[in-house]
Amino acid sequence: MIYTCTLNPSVDHIVHVKEFELGSINRMSFDAKYPGGKGINVSRVLKRLGVESEALGFIGGFTGRFIDDVIKSEGISTNFIEVNGDSRINMKLTSDSTTETEINGQGPAITDQQFSQLVNQVESLKSGDILVLAGSIPSSLPSNLYTQLSKIAVSRGAKVVVDISGKVLLDIVEQGPFFIKPNHHELGELFDVTIETAEEAIPYGKKLLELGAENVAISMAGKGALLITKDGVYQATVPKGTVKNSVGAGDSLVAGFLGAYSQNPDLVEAFRHGVASGSATAFALDLCTKEDVDRLKPEVDIKQIG
Repeated sequence: MIYTCTLNPSVDHIVHVKEFELGSINRMSFDAKYPGGKGINVSRVLKRLGVESEALGFIGGFTGRFIDDVIKSEGISTNFIEVNGDSRINMKLTSDSTTETEINGQGPAITDQQFSQLVNQVESLKSGDILVLAGSIPSSLPSNLYTQLSKIAVSRGAKVVVDISGKVLLDIVEQGPFFIKPNHHELGELFDVTIETAEEAIPYGKKLLELGAENVAISMAGKGALLITKDGVYQATVPKGTVKNSVGAGDSLVAGFLGAYSQNPDLVEAFRHGVASGSATAFALDLCTKEDVDRLKPEVDIKQIG
């Protein structure tokens, strides 16, 4: 079973106004509300690709009920831990003339007892399970939480997938995660360098393998993506299309990769499926559909470059 863990889920409230005027009353043209969080996005995309998963994490209040209700209505299993306080609301404001503006909530505090419940869930994993750790860690939880959970999961024989930013990733790779997915900016931040090209990214991707990661995917935005494994370095082109929304594209790459790998353990083909999934989400207003992924997959060209 694939388990996704979202420590700080959200209700993503997307609001569009024709022209935004600071200090004035602005009337929205349309709005939409979605359950948000990187792990939740992975579960939602997996379901669309026909792969089952179970969503873990913390939810609270009326916003938490909304998150849980929507996910369950899509046929996804959940085992959230209920906390005091409301799950956060992230406001994403768009207009015809300005770029997207985001106001992200903080989320509820997590108690030691609730934290222990999550640890117990991870301790119940078994060999063959996959645990996806994605997104930010709430300030009320230990900053090394993902490192702790990775160590537990690996000790149980589960594969760990990590999609987070920040130098904490360097500690996590020492636990031997199966798959990690920094983008080129996040990879540069890990090693205090600027990375703009595949040639610049490859040495640092290989360094993550040396530190303990089994497989590293590096998304390069419009320049494609890299997969670095013990068997070689692979570069993928991205399909052509109009980017409408980059939110969730990286999560979709992870989901596409895992969905394909869980059915056929071919890393390169899983990578192709992941790139197609990420592109399909980038070209849509919502997360990708299986039909769009299948349509784009033949356009993803992968070559071994190392």
